[in-house]
Amino acid sequence: MQFINFISNLAMPMIILIIVFYGLTEKNKVFDSFLDGAKEGIEITLSILPTLVGLFVAIGALKDSGVLDIITYAMKPILDLINFPSELMPLAILRPISGSGSIAIATNIMKNCGVDSLIGNIASTIMGSTETTLYTIAVYTSCIKIKKTRFILIAALIADLVGILTSVAIWQIIS
Repeated sequence: MQFINFISNLAMPMIILIIVFYGLTEKNKVFDSFLDGAKEGIEITLSILPTLVGLFVAIGALKDSGVLDIITYAMKPILDLINFPSELMPLAILRPISGSGSIAIATNIMKNCGVDSLIGNIASTIMGSTETTLYTIAVYTSCIKIKKTRFILIAALIADLVGILTSVAIWQIIS
């Protein structure tokens, strides 16, 4: 175990040294390249900041307004028909929108239902098999100035839905 810790502690410094050594052997101005990359990173951050602020405000409003509870309550009869645990509905709704929001919901599920419960296992699998789709699309497409994201969004949300439904189905088969 100490050997793994030793390797882990050396990993980043070694990568930095390898990059610097490679840059010097190629006769690149390593520090100038680093500064150019840092400057570009700041410009990208500033360009996507309005998108991120909008997403964070929308997520906060969605969580704090009680809309997730209303949707879950309204869909409970349908969820019961397809054997989808209603406790997972807020996670299924919020996971494509927010990573931190979905982590908070998953943590709440774990506290209420238990880590090793069926619902806890499904929630963990959903977290691993889905993506924060809207956040990822917003960041990547705004970074490279893509305006038409309709087909990207549809494909990504279908993939999330498949991940969520498959997570539920597999754990219900296993249990």
